[in-house]
Amino acid sequence: MKKLHVSFLFILLSIVCTAQQTALVQCKVLEMQSGNPIENAIATLQSTNQTAITNSEGVFILEVPAGKQVLVISSSGYISQTYNLTVVPERKLDLGIALLESDLTAEQQLSLITLTEDDLNDNIVSDNTSGLLQASKDILQQSAAYNWSQARYKSRGLESQYATTLINGVKMNKISDGRPQWNNWSGLNDATRNQEFSLGTTPSDYTFGGLLGTQEINTRASVFRKGSRISFTSTNTSYNWRTMATYASGMNKKGIAYVFSASRRWAEEANFEGTDYGGNSLFLSVEKTLNDNHSLNFTGIYAQSNRGKNSANTQEVTNLMGEKYNSYWGYQNGRKRNSRDIDIEEPILMLTHYYKINSHNSLQSNIAYQFGKIGNSRIDFQNVANPDPVFYRNLPSYYTSQYNNNPSSVPDEAYLPGGLGGVYTGNTPENMALSHQAFQNFTANPQLDWNSMYLANTRAITDDNNMETGRVADVSKYVLYEDRNDDRTLTVNSILQSQLSNNVLFNAGVSFKKLKSHNYQKLLDLLGGSYYNDIDPFFTGNQAQSDLNNPNRTVGVGDTFGYNYNLYATQADAFTQFKFLYKKTDFYLSQSYSRSDYQREGLYRNGIYSNNSFGKSEKVSFDNFGFKGGLLYKLTGRLMFAVNGLYTTKAPALRNTFPNARLNNTIVPEIAAENIASVDAGCIIRIPKLKARLTAFYTQINNTTETSFFFAEGIYQGENAETNAFIAETVTGLNKKMIGTELGIEYSFNTTLKALFSFAYGQYTYSSNPTVYVNNDAFASLQQEVNLPNTATSPTTSFGESQLKNYKLPGMPQQACSLGFEYRDPKYWWIGANANYLTGSYLDISALLRTDNFFKNPQDANGFPFPEVTKQRSRELLKQEKFDDIFLMNIVGGKSWRVKKKTYLGFFTSINNVFNSIYKTGGYEQARNANYRQLNQDVSSGTPSFGPKYFYSYGRTFYLNIYYNF
Repeated sequence: MKKLHVSFLFILLSIVCTAQQTALVQCKVLEMQSGNPIENAIATLQSTNQTAITNSEGVFILEVPAGKQVLVISSSGYISQTYNLTVVPERKLDLGIALLESDLTAEQQLSLITLTEDDLNDNIVSDNTSGLLQASKDILQQSAAYNWSQARYKSRGLESQYATTLINGVKMNKISDGRPQWNNWSGLNDATRNQEFSLGTTPSDYTFGGLLGTQEINTRASVFRKGSRISFTSTNTSYNWRTMATYASGMNKKGIAYVFSASRRWAEEANFEGTDYGGNSLFLSVEKTLNDNHSLNFTGIYAQSNRGKNSANTQEVTNLMGEKYNSYWGYQNGRKRNSRDIDIEEPILMLTHYYKINSHNSLQSNIAYQFGKIGNSRIDFQNVANPDPVFYRNLPSYYTSQYNNNPSSVPDEAYLPGGLGGVYTGNTPENMALSHQAFQNFTANPQLDWNSMYLANTRAITDDNNMETGRVADVSKYVLYEDRNDDRTLTVNSILQSQLSNNVLFNAGVSFKKLKSHNYQKLLDLLGGSYYNDIDPFFTGNQAQSDLNNPNRTVGVGDTFGYNYNLYATQADAFTQFKFLYKKTDFYLSQSYSRSDYQREGLYRNGIYSNNSFGKSEKVSFDNFGFKGGLLYKLTGRLMFAVNGLYTTKAPALRNTFPNARLNNTIVPEIAAENIASVDAGCIIRIPKLKARLTAFYTQINNTTETSFFFAEGIYQGENAETNAFIAETVTGLNKKMIGTELGIEYSFNTTLKALFSFAYGQYTYSSNPTVYVNNDAFASLQQEVNLPNTATSPTTSFGESQLKNYKLPGMPQQACSLGFEYRDPKYWWIGANANYLTGSYLDISALLRTDNFFKNPQDANGFPFPEVTKQRSRELLKQEKFDDIFLMNIVGGKSWRVKKKTYLGFFTSINNVFNSIYKTGGYEQARNANYRQLNQDVSSGTPSFGPKYFYSYGRTFYLNIYYNF
């Protein structure tokens, strides 16, 4: 690592000492419609990212190195202009007048908040990539961001951890799962509008980049267009209302510029039942120009949000209650209260130093600190009934899916191949009557019963006649708590941009990040009780204790209980990149190195893992490297061919390294870095009326690790084994293959009307049979009871290979097509419509159900398979469900009026899914029936009690934004 730093400093010193000839470039920037000067427009030299800002007359002057250069002139609310320059040394180049046309569709980017803030599943972080793609001007990526993302389309089949999101060059991807947390800057669309996007593995000036692409959000105060803006929004998606105000001062004579933005979002009930929303966001950016070569910029971002989640439901529940049904809420004192809230509050503080070394070299350095919390609430309970209204015993299917599995009552033919291994009893009069009663109870009371939980947490006061005279608080049986993540992240980095010669550009960067993540359960509400016992009621004795260092604790509101640990991580990385620009050919080469160190520190000594839970774990380290390169061949100025390739290794996410981090220090066996290889090739057409891109791509991601948690029945075999358990499942050695093609076409019939066509065809599959490990607390407890060796340090059991190869990657359409038309009227109004067809979306499958263990009889001491197993029935049971095809019609439009000079009033509106299609956006198999007989019986009943759970679309949605710029 020291050698790497020395090498980087040597390169930096060499570049600083390099002297090259320059010239001045001058231009006057005017608004096309009015001819008025545009103040604070930004002129950016792509080779070094040096900038100049227009004055009150719309004029800028920029010192530019000699040779071929690319200059971009941009301003918020206008369509950027790009100039290819040939700069002659010491000869001033006057570009004359640059006319910027108002971008009537710029308001569409603000509507994307309804997508990126959404989180239809129960994870902490949404995996929607639309927030990344919004910065791209590519035709197909715009379709992916604005039209297809509502169906959970993922570009090239990749999740968001394979993209890199930066703010001022600081990487914002979380170490815990590799994904950016979009909510950290949600509600600040005005403040985060200045973005650059590098598609796929194409080069970025700020970082080595990700497989999916690189998004750079620039919050430097001086690049904001001077002025004020207020807006008001109404929508029916993740919230209902939003108000926002922004002011940018522009650079004053004292060399100071500042930007302030604030917003509020709220909903009493959003699109799904019981999903309330509240969000407050603040943004501040202040820049001070110290001299011609140095500038400091402070950025502060605060984005707090809390939102009620919605549940995934089985087909049975959906048939009874509809697609909008949400089991997480119930009435309390006449108001809807959601038990599953997500609360995010993680402010970002960032100081940036901009250093213009000379006209050919610039250095940007950052120090950033992020802190705060993410909390996910839920109900905990002890020795009482499960309060979940869709708990399987509360539904009709529990009774109509019953079997008698007593061997003495089961005929021999039930054990023959193709049999059920039991006698179906779901249609007996008794079970039919119980099923009907369950139906009546559930449909009459389908929501959480908060009142009954409060009642259970009190005890009666009686008089001498044993008559109840009142109630007082008692030990709580039900409580509301949250799973908390309190992260503290410090980042320091530097990015160098240099022009080595007329044709060679150089970028380099170093970065260091340190994380301390405190994870624990926090008690939020005793629900009328007086205290709560900090024990696990499923175990007894010492094993029931959350913390043997403080046994038999009772806890109250605000206390930590259950689990309590820290995760530590450090990441150091560096990259270099060379870009070579010639008349017919451009190419680039980039390389990176990174090191990641992870460690867990248990703050509780858990009763089940008494010797492997308290204190620090072993440290896990990963050294990773990457190489990428690409070539652009310009056959003519209108027809170009491009090819890009990448090979890199990537450290596993922190959360996937410790499979049961809540309770012990165990590390995933033989965990290793991912290996990623990718190549894409295509052609680009740019002629006056036609823009098009055709690309084919191939990506292979090997050796991924994934962790999940669920309850399983019939998972362990043997006469003395506890076959039912809550388990942590870890899948290692999982390979994924993505292959496909993309086509985007934009054709302009004239200056006002154009057609847009996008087509993406992919085949995204698992390409290996990974190994499945299970961490079972109950099994570890049993091991302790019978004094098996290594019980405290080996709670993980290998279930061998899972036959996942050739199954489809879940939760996204793999093929998509869009055709649209857009009309822009010279009188400042526009309208567009597009039709979209998406297909190839599949259910998320269980790896555990596809191991050999699935076929083993847990009651057979020798581990023999169920005798009734057949290949045909196995294929039917394990076939991956394909969701229905999706058709979406979307309409967008807007209008603006000039009230007076530099003052505009306007609106943007959209209607998505005009025909109100309701479709499944995702879902997963329940692995509770973890063996063949249980699953076969459940499915064969016709009313499965543990069918897949699904998420559904919003249906028809609207978005209306009214704004005033002045």
